[in-house]
Amino acid sequence: MIKNIGVIGAGQMGGGIAHICALAGHDVTLVDIADEPLAKGLKAIERNLERQVSRERISAADKDAALARITTGVGLGKLKDADLVIEAATENEEVKRQILIELCPHLGPDAIIASNTSSISITRLAAATDRPGRFMGMHFMNPVPVMKLVELIRGIVTEPEVFDAVRELTISLGKTPTSAEDFPAFIVNRILMPMLNEAIYTLYEGVGSVEAIDTGLKLGANHPMGPLELADFIGLDTCLAIMQVLYEGLADSKYRPCPLLVKYVEAGWLGRKTGRGFYDYSGDTPVPTR
Repeated sequence: MIKNIGVIGAGQMGGGIAHICALAGHDVTLVDIADEPLAKGLKAIERNLERQVSRERISAADKDAALARITTGVGLGKLKDADLVIEAATENEEVKRQILIELCPHLGPDAIIASNTSSISITRLAAATDRPGRFMGMHFMNPVPVMKLVELIRGIVTEPEVFDAVRELTISLGKTPTSAEDFPAFIVNRILMPMLNEAIYTLYEGVGSVEAIDTGLKLGANHPMGPLELADFIGLDTCLAIMQVLYEGLADSKYRPCPLLVKYVEAGWLGRKTGRGFYDYSGDTPVPTR
């Protein structure tokens, strides 16, 4: 039975995961490398819970109870009592592997570890742990409190009972699980990221402006958000990391990251989180940068 849940990383994804787990009645320990990101993450959770109260999706009492269930702390030692730890660090394999190596000595022998990676091999990450059979992928979508899907990914040695326990937890969180095989980028990003990359190529080659491309997909394909707007929302560094995993993992030139995407990331234009990407977010209304 999964009762106590640890979450590593207090950013957008980790904070969202902590939010929904606490709201579902679990005791949550949210950890990061310093107090500052934890304070920022907790403030974002409170703001998002308040938004749910204002929309009458939850009560003020639900919000207060959820916040009371979240404990924060610096360091992986805070996770010693966790039944399940969900790693939600940046989408970088070396960073994730190092966290997993350092995490394992702190955990009880029956604890399950899940990674929120959006593209990296679950089998390879599992090999960095002392419990590959009790390791799997649990890929939440952004923003976590809103998006209904969670991709569940077995590594080659993930035990069936571990997969079943995490699947049951996912349903109890109000999410819909879908099972994906352990191939680069799994299902959603295997399909979505090449589309975003193609939109960036379309901009790079001068076929259309930022506004023309996003309007075209919103009105011509009935997408709720244009592809360049969506790339900014996800984070251009994350988009690039996933495209690189696809390109290297599948060795197919159709997954080559667009040079313009590479340049934007090199410039530090990562989208909404840095205030500039394919749009400039410094004013009241986002303005296309090309």
